Amino acid sequence: MLGIALAIAPVFVMILLGYALRRGGIPSIEFWNLNDKLVYWILMPALFYRQISTADLGAEPLGPYAAALGTGFFAAVLFGFVAARWAGYAPEVASSVVQGAARFNTFVALAIAEALHGAAGLQLAVLAAALLVPVVNVTIVTLLTLMLRREGGNLVLDTLRDLARNPLILSIAAGLAANLGGLGGLPVIDETAALLGAAALPVMLLCVGANLRIRGMRASLAPVAWSSLGKLAVFPAAMLGALAVLPPGALAAQVALIYGALPTGVAAYTLARAMGGDAPLMAAIITVQTGLAFLTIPLTLTLGAWALGL
Repeated sequence: MLGIALAIAPVFVMILLGYALRRGGIPSIEFWNLNDKLVYWILMPALFYRQISTADLGAEPLGPYAAALGTGFFAAVLFGFVAARWAGYAPEVASSVVQGAARFNTFVALAIAEALHGAAGLQLAVLAAALLVPVVNVTIVTLLTLMLRREGGNLVLDTLRDLARNPLILSIAAGLAANLGGLGGLPVIDETAALLGAAALPVMLLCVGANLRIRGMRASLAPVAWSSLGKLAVFPAAMLGALAVLPPGALAAQVALIYGALPTGVAAYTLARAMGGDAPLMAAIITVQTGLAFLTIPLTLTLGAWALGL
């Protein structure tokens, strides 16, 4: 457990550095806002494309891998929804509890997978994102639309339109097409994507830290606690059960456990604000879970590996 904590410590140091730099106004607030766009539109798509286009898709059994990831996610969605209804929360609060229980920070997953398992771990983490990102987006957007009773527009068409212009999903599709077409590793394109992808992990960790809102935490403790229980306990426990029933391979299981142990993603705040959820509560959930994750991730990975005999 100590070894895992030390291995992932630089990831959290980078997050803290990003928070400190933004709080200090270095170099400017505008810089961090633009940096988020650079990561989202350029660096992460380049990383996804390069990893997927050159991946050996037959190296690991993707069926059990996808089943384990999906089991953890949908169990957390169900827990968050039932907990919020049982507690009698208003729809705005309930929607943030659901997001906090089920969404995950892909950026942190990629960094930890590479830190613990090298290039092979990073590639499997990217494949996990490829499997989960479309499912998570469709599920969460649909559920929040129903919970918040948004009027106007066509839910199916609006969701499909958002997915069709999501740069991460587009890069996943392009990488898969290149891989299946035997075009992975093309000169110039591959090298360019590799250079951009190499910049993605450190820059995106700084951005994760820059988006934390510690001073704005005035949310009620109970919704934060429910969402944290869902994300940091229910999600990994359900995934662990699926991994025990359908083991995908040692390395794939360890990377899947990383996804189960993650804090919720910063994109949840943007979605809460855009769809009329409780954005301040969402910011508090993200911040608290990110802080707790430094302790819970080593614990979850250690217990999970022990339980699976890895």
